[in-house]
Amino acid sequence: MEDKVLIANRGEIAIRIMNACKDLGLDYAVIYTDADKDSEHVCRNITSGAGQNAWRVTSYTEPNDIFAVADYTGCTAIHPGYGFFSEDFHFARRATIRDRALTFIGPSWNVIRDLGDKINTKRVANQLNIPTIPGTDAPIYNEMEAEEIAQHLLEDQAAQGIANPSILIKAAAGGGGMGIEEVSEIEQFRRVYRQLQNYAKRQFGDGGVLIEQCLRDYNHLEVQLLCSRHGERIHFSSRNCTIQSTGRQKRVEAAPGFHSSCFDYDFDEATVLRQIEEYSLKLAEYVNYDNVGTWEWIVSRSGKPYLLEVNTRIQVENDISARISYLNGSHPNLIREQIRLALGEKMGYTQEDVAFSGAAIELRIVAEDTRRGFAPWIGTISRFKIPQYEWSAVYTHVPFDRPYTIPSDYDPNLALALVWGDSVDEAKKRAAKLLKETDIRGKDSSGGKIVTNLAYLKDNLDRLLTF
Repeated sequence: MEDKVLIANRGEIAIRIMNACKDLGLDYAVIYTDADKDSEHVCRNITSGAGQNAWRVTSYTEPNDIFAVADYTGCTAIHPGYGFFSEDFHFARRATIRDRALTFIGPSWNVIRDLGDKINTKRVANQLNIPTIPGTDAPIYNEMEAEEIAQHLLEDQAAQGIANPSILIKAAAGGGGMGIEEVSEIEQFRRVYRQLQNYAKRQFGDGGVLIEQCLRDYNHLEVQLLCSRHGERIHFSSRNCTIQSTGRQKRVEAAPGFHSSCFDYDFDEATVLRQIEEYSLKLAEYVNYDNVGTWEWIVSRSGKPYLLEVNTRIQVENDISARISYLNGSHPNLIREQIRLALGEKMGYTQEDVAFSGAAIELRIVAEDTRRGFAPWIGTISRFKIPQYEWSAVYTHVPFDRPYTIPSDYDPNLALALVWGDSVDEAKKRAAKLLKETDIRGKDSSGGKIVTNLAYLKDNLDRLLTF
């Protein structure tokens, strides 16, 4: 039986998955909500009558609706994209063990479970001598034990000559930036610890805390891995995701992760990048990682890397890694490779077959006011024009040929614009040219003009790969 893929996501990632399925000769179905009925991921498909392949659901997070569509349309596999159910091991497990089983296009559910737990990931990394942020790798419940660990971390930072040493006390069961307090003096520790522990009990039902060194002067790097269910594992180099909004949402990303043309580093950047690639592959092999994934790293100004977490899914920015990678002379399509390998195929190539050259930049174009805390803008777009060149690619669900009202149900992401070149400098110049020629117009319900982050993106190009 031929495979058919249910695309359980929306917007630009749904379109990219659609295109990857077409490249592979696979049939597919998509889902959408009322809020998304005017999205390009819906308009490019058939919503009624003969040949219908787009089906309305109440929510992208309602699993019963999603599985019902999969069953009705005869799908044999499900692609969660990113967000929503992409890192939900319960959903992945249900898909694969139900009476009418579906291939989950992502890692095995037990891998998602084990690496989705940041505490467990840190514990396993420590066992493998992979560097992590100094601190605990298990919840602490005893105040005296916690204070002793805190004192040691503060003293260790002082011994290293770190100015203004401090630690973070985190609710172990927290997430999304909730339940985190910073302490710089040991005399403050018990009071803050007790406050946070009480908060954690009320908010999360678990008073366990984590204690770790607070890192400030660093870059946020990622290593892109591709693995198969046949034990094949390779990397597609690194990328830098340091430029982020106040809510830690990435805005400008570049590959490779460091380059000496951008900054006079206190370390050999090639050595550091090779280290994090090797460490990422080491952990992937240990846990039998079997699909696409991203290993997130923090690298200090001195060049010391620390594993932050593992994202067990395709990421928004996967294509900037592909744009500096060459497989048989062409850029690989990592979404296409992800689907192909999830359906059981062998990779068919090794690390030695992948060559790296040049630089790539991704710009996340968003309707937001960067001067007001990146506040979202909601309204109707009347003109949407982004130039395209042989050195660029644009991924968007916003139509180019008709007005489009941004749904208030979701983040107002408008497009991903990628550029690449033979050097970081050439890529930056091309990014500036693309931004200058982009024309987005629209009005909100009060007649006010559209607000976007185009100027912010341009202003931050020179910060790429720097400390």
